[in-house]
Amino acid sequence: MKKSNSTTATSATVLAAAAKLRDRVDELDFSTTIPWVYNPLRYAWAAHQQYVQRYARSATRTLLLGMNPGPWGMAQTGVPFGEVNIVVDWLKIDAPIGKPPAEHIKRPIEGLQCRRSEVSGRRLWGLFRERFESPAKFFENHFVANYCPLVFMEESARNLTPDKLPALMRQPLEAICDEHLSELVEALRPKWVIGVGGFAEDCVKRVLAARPPQGFAVQTGRILHPSPASPAANRDWAGTASQQLVAQGVWSQ
Repeated sequence: MKKSNSTTATSATVLAAAAKLRDRVDELDFSTTIPWVYNPLRYAWAAHQQYVQRYARSATRTLLLGMNPGPWGMAQTGVPFGEVNIVVDWLKIDAPIGKPPAEHIKRPIEGLQCRRSEVSGRRLWGLFRERFESPAKFFENHFVANYCPLVFMEESARNLTPDKLPALMRQPLEAICDEHLSELVEALRPKWVIGVGGFAEDCVKRVLAARPPQGFAVQTGRILHPSPASPAANRDWAGTASQQLVAQGVWSQ
């Protein structure tokens, strides 16, 4: 399908904002407290670029926002919630994936050859694939992004989410990510911004309150995060998330 000029301009704006985000978070120093930090917008930039250029478009009805990359999802593929099989087989991303400057032995970056499956991404994109059948139908009215592009790990390789960072590190990161989210909303002009989980919803509300969009209204909402760490998510997550989107008026029955 040939892209319109407005879609091409929008994807270019979104990509430029992502490049600025990529570079600005790389200037932050977490080394005194956090031993391992990956930036997939750096080493998986070509894949992220493909994702944005193909699928970001203006007047996106619904922007779904996650927290930050998972070790077997976006960390491997450069795509938000990017479970490898979905990224390769459904989204048809085929870009080369590089390596971070230093890798934890338990969290190697194997890119699109990674055999591990990110459960959160498999659930999220699996719901979209089942409901919309093709990426073209899904992205006609949706886009998926993350609030923070960085992966944080403890020495044990345990995942560390952005909300658990020390305040002196979290606050500068939030300032950068808040600005990027504002730029993303201005570029996509969504009717809805839906947080995937409570943290993302809180970020959306904070950013929209501090930087109200110009010339259009945005409604906010939330769906249950698909993480297997959540007992509720392990009981028919797809059904629960669908019901939440219908109840909020984002999806029709």
